[in-house]
Amino acid sequence: MPEVIAPYETGIPCWTDLMVPDQQAALDFYRDLFGWQGEIGPPETGGYAVCSLHGKAVAGIMATMAPEGQPTPPTAWTAYLATDDVNAATQAVSDNGGTVMAPAMDVMSLGRMAVAADSTGAVFGLWEARDFIGAQVVNEDGAVIWNELNTANPEAAKVFYHDLGIDIAPMEGAEGYFSLNAAGHTVGGMQGLDKSPSGTPSHWLTYFDVDDTDSTVDAVTRAGGSVLVPPFDMMAGRMAVVRDPQGATFAVINPTPPDGA
Repeated sequence: MPEVIAPYETGIPCWTDLMVPDQQAALDFYRDLFGWQGEIGPPETGGYAVCSLHGKAVAGIMATMAPEGQPTPPTAWTAYLATDDVNAATQAVSDNGGTVMAPAMDVMSLGRMAVAADSTGAVFGLWEARDFIGAQVVNEDGAVIWNELNTANPEAAKVFYHDLGIDIAPMEGAEGYFSLNAAGHTVGGMQGLDKSPSGTPSHWLTYFDVDDTDSTVDAVTRAGGSVLVPPFDMMAGRMAVVRDPQGATFAVINPTPPDGA
């Protein structure tokens, strides 16, 4: 099992969570789909649920909340980038044309967080670990395996994310696709919106590892979700993009190259 025991280095996606109107329904859906275990948390955490896979933290699910007078946030998965100084990271966001949507705050003794939008409008989180490092299991069935920035302006994104510890470069063998590199590792991907439906905003897309893409997509639809991109083979395996029953978009991939290549 690809278990993570040390804090993530700056720039590496370290956590993902879902804000959703019906928290219990989401917990039930992802339990059935990925085998996660999780329950609504205590009031002091706002009911936040840390879901686990094989007893290790894998993702979070929380009920939609908004400050009084503010619009209700969309139902969406949010990718968090690790940082060793969330205050400095939010300053970098502002300095490079982004927007701090939720300012840096303490999460008990677990760490410090913020939520921001980059200079092209894609929303992401920042996490400065203390007692909680983030995902403790990755890159296996039911866990996060990839994070992808889909952006209206790849050149602007390259400049923006540099100060958050991410360097962006063309990915060899994948025309029009870029690798996100942090701490000497490829930690995600980036592409433009030219192949997306008209009006698609810049966004981060979370990919979950599955052992059978087609059967997972069937399970999503049986549970009331929908298919945005049907299963297809590509250089990294067989993938699809789906929407859960409450409207959150995510990707699933069986990371085996076609024909066993």
